[in-house]
Amino acid sequence: MTKNKKTLVLGASIKQSRYAFLAIEKLVEKGHSVLAIGQNAGEVAGVKIQTKTIPLKNIDTVTLYLNPSHQRDYYNYIVEARPKRVLFNPGTENPEFYQLLELNNIKYETACTLVLLSINKY
Repeated sequence: MTKNKKTLVLGASIKQSRYAFLAIEKLVEKGHSVLAIGQNAGEVAGVKIQTKTIPLKNIDTVTLYLNPSHQRDYYNYIVEARPKRVLFNPGTENPEFYQLLELNNIKYETACTLVLLSINKY
């Protein structure tokens, strides 16, 4: 089992067909603590999806499932949380946000959370 990496899933969904839903399931299955923020409240794999920002402490990874136009509302929130890294899943790539993260010495990767989990590179 990999070391627990406390992860915030931003753009979480209760729809089973969404990658964010699958990511929450897989993160929980692999033993990671998961926090989730999405448009609609609900629960996935025992993780409650919040609809508003929540206080963040000791976050290892923020994994994004929001398109760039919706990410802007969360720039300061993520930077202030000081995660070790931010994962930009396919479709969430955002050069503007990359620059902000670099300025704040926060690592980022354009990578699929599900792929990283499946190859034990999370």
